[in-house]
Amino acid sequence: MESKRRWPTVKKATCGVVLPLFITWAAPGWALNASINGVSSEVEANIDAYLQNIDEGQYTDVRLEGEIRKRTREAMRVFGYYEPDITVDVESSPITLRIEPGSQVKIDVLSINIAGEARDDPPFQEALDAFPLAEGDTLRHAPWDRLRNQFSGLALERGYFDWGFTDRRMEIRPYLESARLYMDFDSGPRYQFGNTFISGSHIEPERLHKMQTFAEGEPYLAESVALYNQRLAETGWFSSVTVRPRLETARELALSPPTGGSPWWDEATASQPKRPRLSSAAFASALSVTQRDDTRLPIDVSVEPADRHQFEVGVGFATDVGPRLRFGWQQPWINRFGHSLNHDLYISAPDQRFTGNYNIPLDDPLRDSYRLQYGLRNLDDGDTQSLEGTVEIARRWEFENRWVQTLYFRSTFEDFTQGGVSDEVLLFYPGIQWSRTRTRPQRFPLWGDRQQLSIEYSDPLWGSDAQFTRLTGDTEWIRTIGNDNRFSARLSIGAIETDNFDKLPPSLRFFAGGDRSVRGYSYESLSPRNEEGRLRGGQQMLTSTFEYQRRVSGDWWGATFIDSGDAFDNWGPEELKTGAGLGVRWISPVGPIRLDVAHPFDDEDDWRLHFSIGPEF
Repeated sequence: MESKRRWPTVKKATCGVVLPLFITWAAPGWALNASINGVSSEVEANIDAYLQNIDEGQYTDVRLEGEIRKRTREAMRVFGYYEPDITVDVESSPITLRIEPGSQVKIDVLSINIAGEARDDPPFQEALDAFPLAEGDTLRHAPWDRLRNQFSGLALERGYFDWGFTDRRMEIRPYLESARLYMDFDSGPRYQFGNTFISGSHIEPERLHKMQTFAEGEPYLAESVALYNQRLAETGWFSSVTVRPRLETARELALSPPTGGSPWWDEATASQPKRPRLSSAAFASALSVTQRDDTRLPIDVSVEPADRHQFEVGVGFATDVGPRLRFGWQQPWINRFGHSLNHDLYISAPDQRFTGNYNIPLDDPLRDSYRLQYGLRNLDDGDTQSLEGTVEIARRWEFENRWVQTLYFRSTFEDFTQGGVSDEVLLFYPGIQWSRTRTRPQRFPLWGDRQQLSIEYSDPLWGSDAQFTRLTGDTEWIRTIGNDNRFSARLSIGAIETDNFDKLPPSLRFFAGGDRSVRGYSYESLSPRNEEGRLRGGQQMLTSTFEYQRRVSGDWWGATFIDSGDAFDNWGPEELKTGAGLGVRWISPVGPIRLDVAHPFDDEDDWRLHFSIGPEF
């Protein structure tokens, strides 16, 4: 048994303060206007909260005065005032309360004890150590109620399902100005994780078992159950996931099975001999005289398959490329091993792309996988004409800190004309990429960041038509101040080291400009030019963006931004191209819709319109 006696360090209002305030907000028409005198500000605030939902029109003066006195006493008791002298003048405007609070009740006896296995469980001891009241302190109800709730909450979170209070009393003697507080908590035994039973899965059960965040025999922890539920949902294999402990295992095995024929029931009772079932009364009687020794808690997992074919459509518009359309076809599962297949089609006047991605998950599907990616692209934009085919094989790892490492080998064939110079190249090059994306909430992040760094290398030693080292990096941040001020910033860099730049296809050279680069300039119109004045692409690239958004009303936001950047052949260009403008954001049911009007600083008469739908990351 453990006992706790401590001196107070903080003052907090009770739950009794919050509930009346909530009722007040929900029904502002019931506000009682009253002037309260004679008590401290925190007591006055609590009294005011208790009086707010009184509708004066429903009471006579006598009943109204009685109701005000009653509620005022209730509001003051939580601070230890049990014998206040209250004078109410209901005829004044506003109604006036004059209060002589009297003496506060002090704690004469404080006895808090923990029995059962929770006695040695650190979270329970931490809650006990943090209890701010001690003998001799003024009585306050809030810490007492909070400790009671902490004990019961911890019991459910940590698997003490037989918990209970063997004693929980608050004895008040107002005439002695004393209080005696008793709380005896018996946790009983701590339950352990038992077998996991999976129903409704079209994926190999072994795959799902390997994703478990707990092992049989480990102490029960609700957080582990919730995390397992989340991991199963994140695979994309299921339309619904439910993971729950079978809290009434013994009772369910002794009484009638659940209605509707539950799969876990059949599995759990398959080896049980057929015998008459006990009645509820007989079973309750047996429990009252028999101590249950089995504390293993089976876990039931119920899932439903996700749609095998899922489709997504996106539309957009920009001055430089005109209308654009994106069509996505996702197959989150194509077999019982959880393999997935995604296809994406992008169409605009200058650019058409088709890509596919076949994903093979490993033991931990959320973190480890192989990927086969393939694609075709046709680009005809001003000085750039290119027909490209790509195949890539990759291995992906996700670490505990949410960084993703991808090691890949890519093969690319490209038939191109850039700035009037034509060529065909076949490239084989490995690469490695590190990336991380964090957002909350996902549809329109008020907080988030995205990082990406890639390094690629090609060499004629293994049959590639060009030798190069290519580095790219991106960082993007979103932060919000208050509820109505949103800031975003982005920085992108790129560099190529090669002895024969002309052999590199346009897909590997750097261009800037467009709605994801430097707004105010047409799509990929910024780069070094050859002697004929045609774009040739750059060996380096630097772009940056800073944007401020202000909520106008509800889901509507206004935006102002400035972008700067260019593609060039040598670091430190004399002057980066800069554009700025204004925009509108609407958080629609299908995702954020963005409309921007941008102006380049080096052309007084030029304006660009950018329109897009979809997430920023």
